[in-house]
Amino acid sequence: MANNTGTPALTNPVWLGERLVAADEATIHITDHGFTVGDGVFETIAVRGGTAVARDRHIVRLRWCAEKILMSPPEAESVNRAIDQVISAADEHTHMSGRLRITWTSGGGPLGSVRGGGPGTLVVFAAASVPWPKHSRLAVCPWTRNERSALAGVKSTSYADNVMALTWAQAQGADEALLLDTRGNVCEGTGSNVLISVDGELVTPALSTGCLAGITRALVLETSSVREVECGEDVLHRAQGIAVLSSTRDIHPVNCLRLGDGSVREFPAEDPLIEAAGNALQELYAGNLNP
Repeated sequence: MANNTGTPALTNPVWLGERLVAADEATIHITDHGFTVGDGVFETIAVRGGTAVARDRHIVRLRWCAEKILMSPPEAESVNRAIDQVISAADEHTHMSGRLRITWTSGGGPLGSVRGGGPGTLVVFAAASVPWPKHSRLAVCPWTRNERSALAGVKSTSYADNVMALTWAQAQGADEALLLDTRGNVCEGTGSNVLISVDGELVTPALSTGCLAGITRALVLETSSVREVECGEDVLHRAQGIAVLSSTRDIHPVNCLRLGDGSVREFPAEDPLIEAAGNALQELYAGNLNP
């Protein structure tokens, strides 16, 4: 089935530093700390009808994440200018349905953990999206999210944990891994938050589990009745429905879940509460793509 796991064909111009360059000319220095030690933060934004969806919220979170890891944040005006330039120069397919990536690193530095004193590196690019399948398949991962980590809740370019977890999940026949925190609470996916329909209500893991404060998660909390909770894996055994949330998936229903004990649960095509939350989110976007 088509999904977003393939390498995108980067044919659109890329914003690098302070200007647009051709995709095949966009390079960073080999001593950039974003490359050598993963010292950076990023955002992925959906592009619909030539508009970067919820761009203001994404920029706020990008700057917050940079500050959280003790890195100077990019100027919001610079990021907005880069987004405008990249979308303006993108092809029609990207305008209609695309994904835009913003990366901000600490810039060039020594060959070690010590940061350099130079300016940060800003990279913004966009590509056409490949449709997700109608449903997602989850697998509870054997590794945990450390809710006490310095990177807990940060959208960091240090992403190897997520790459490993997703690679493992794909080997189980899933398309997303579901991580618990170190205390056994349901936390998040490798690139998504989680929404659970259980006992007649919608719940989502609390930020205290170390999950990302997702943009779609926040919008769902604002437009639907959802309770933030700490809950163990047992909630997955009792759930009537599950969905994953992200900026490119919106509210994406799960039809199959591999639990930590190896058993498999299947879910109906639609859960009424999850479907209602999805409708509320789309109604919000119909009136404003930058809520």
